[in-house]
Amino acid sequence: MTKPVKGIWLPIVDIAIWTIMIVTVLYVMAQPGAAYLKAATAAGVAVCALIYLVIAGGVPAPAAWMKIRKRSGSDVKSKEIAKLVQLDDDGEPVKEWYIRGETSLLIGKSNARQEAEIDLSNSEYASLVSAEHAVLNRVGSEWFVEDIDSTSGTGLRPARKSAVERLQSGELYKLGPGDLLYIANTRLLVK
Repeated sequence: MTKPVKGIWLPIVDIAIWTIMIVTVLYVMAQPGAAYLKAATAAGVAVCALIYLVIAGGVPAPAAWMKIRKRSGSDVKSKEIAKLVQLDDDGEPVKEWYIRGETSLLIGKSNARQEAEIDLSNSEYASLVSAEHAVLNRVGSEWFVEDIDSTSGTGLRPARKSAVERLQSGELYKLGPGDLLYIANTRLLVK
């Protein structure tokens, strides 16, 4: 969760921005003629105000604008993710991939044309894993997973939850320590 900025300057800047927008509209509207200029100014200020309110959290953004599935702060620990651990059916570790310092990793099966950084070619359920199944991307210290139109799908079970959510292809989902990724039937523990 984003930590709010504290201090006196933020409200002062907000007031200054709103004042400039209102004065601009009043000035343009007071001018004789130039209907197109008045309409363009009003539309521009309305768009700026809407964007400002969405960014500031005053107006909920439409779902189409928010491609990242957010989770509450209690769901995601602040601990940095360092590795993925492949688990067998009994929950025992089979293989590990250290991902600290990486920015983007392909999950799938390596072949002559491409190499998957998280290669599941030798997993028990390899026949269900697509060559390009999912991708992990790091932004700052946060990791996101995205299903890339895989045949068997990708699932995510957040830490301390029992339900597995099937990921929609092309949408980003935030990962946290303790989450379980399901690549087809192959389980990857996020640590």
